[in-house]
Amino acid sequence: MAQQSDIHSQRLLIVDFGSQYTQLIARRVRECGVYCEIYPFDISAAAVNEFAPRGVILSGGPESVTGDETPRIDQSIFALNVPVLGICYGMQAMAQQFGGQVSGSDKREFGHARIQAESSSSFIETLLKVSEGYDVWMSHGDKVTELPPGFVCTASSGSAPIAAMENAEKRLFGVQFHPEVTHTKAGFELLSEFAHNICGCDGTWTAANIVEDAIARVREQVGSDKVVLGLSGGVDSSVVAALLARAIGPQLTCIFVDNGLLRKDEKGEVESAFNIAINDGDMPPLDILTIDAEEEFLGNLQGMDDPEAKRKVIGSTFIEVFDREAKRLEGVKWLAQGTIYPDVIESAASKYGKAHVIKSHHNVGGLPERMAMQLVEPLRELFKDEVRKIGLHLGLPESLIMRHPFPGPGLGVRILGQIQKDYADVLREADAIFIEELRRADLYRQVSQAFAVYLPVKSVGVVGDARRYEHVIALRAVETIDFMTARWAHLPYEFIEHVSNRIINEIAAVSRVVYDVSSKPPATIEWE
Repeated sequence: MAQQSDIHSQRLLIVDFGSQYTQLIARRVRECGVYCEIYPFDISAAAVNEFAPRGVILSGGPESVTGDETPRIDQSIFALNVPVLGICYGMQAMAQQFGGQVSGSDKREFGHARIQAESSSSFIETLLKVSEGYDVWMSHGDKVTELPPGFVCTASSGSAPIAAMENAEKRLFGVQFHPEVTHTKAGFELLSEFAHNICGCDGTWTAANIVEDAIARVREQVGSDKVVLGLSGGVDSSVVAALLARAIGPQLTCIFVDNGLLRKDEKGEVESAFNIAINDGDMPPLDILTIDAEEEFLGNLQGMDDPEAKRKVIGSTFIEVFDREAKRLEGVKWLAQGTIYPDVIESAASKYGKAHVIKSHHNVGGLPERMAMQLVEPLRELFKDEVRKIGLHLGLPESLIMRHPFPGPGLGVRILGQIQKDYADVLREADAIFIEELRRADLYRQVSQAFAVYLPVKSVGVVGDARRYEHVIALRAVETIDFMTARWAHLPYEFIEHVSNRIINEIAAVSRVVYDVSSKPPATIEWE
């Protein structure tokens, strides 16, 4: 399909009522090839009108519409006269605001459910086109007990007599279940039906069109100016580098800062990945400037054991090193960053008083005043899965694009307590063994994130006939879709035993290996 002049023109608005699944709704819509953006429920009427969506999706949420001070849908949403789909809380809020009745249930319905058709609906019948039966995922306490005038019930379940409703004339739809989660068998098809056939979006949001659009925007933004990028080896900065290389070629300089807290042979892996893309595709060669700043970072971290303090020191030291090296380059006016859409959403959410600081972000919020450069953020509107897709489209190898996430402060937040060079060296080796064995056992892609952690406690061990009193390594592997919740990965015992034996036998400074079986929540994925 030929690209439109503006691939953002056909778009949906996602109104967030605080659901843990809101970003998942947006990702599913994007997978349908339709652009969308997330805004909080208290978005102003002016902002709604300016955004001018072709349709609106109302998310679920943790509140109850039966309360007096809980979120409501701004009437400007309905004044647009575009299709609206309410999901869970969104359906309940719609029902109540149009004159229906919502009541609390005796018990919360959570998990798989089967719904049945109650009246003819081409929208709900989309579920049957894909699979036999209406297998959906429920997660709610309240339920709609009386339809608003003009609405009909299109589906019911055992505990929700009104599991779906619609006013076809006004193009208003509501579902009590969650089509955005994979547990709803035909949920993707239902969202696709809404986006394409009901809202009339063509599906121009593709990897090829995104790349073409991003290149055009970067060229328009920076012109003939020079750009500098901090290349870390992570997916985001690597994709930014590949994108900018195609957009502006020799105007880009990449600075690779070795802070002493990177994974084993990080620089070699990055260079190898880009050489593949350069040799196999049409990517221009990258100008990569490597800075060895290990002593500076570790010196600034000496004696520090508070996790947030370590993060801030690592972040501020990176800015100092990067700023110093960037100033040595002539004529640089732009700083490229790998900011992605979830970073933007989380940072913006704090304005509405609903976000709590779990840990500081390192790539959102502007630049220190002393860095006299402007920002260019070509991935700012993309989710991580979209970043990976365009990375592959740009010719970067899968081995780099599908790497597990690595925190901005690196091993600095995987060494608990104070950081020392010998601790980082040991952790690097242990982590490399773990990842190597995951790849060898074909388990790497089956887990979402895996890494080793250095614990500041010593344990007695025996190797051969010698007594060993050394530190402990913890292994962590999780399975997750959105990284907001995660389950510890149930790796085979034999595999964990093999990795443990390798680490203890090959690294003299380790006497014991443990495996983390904590899920998120209540634990976080990283240890600090």
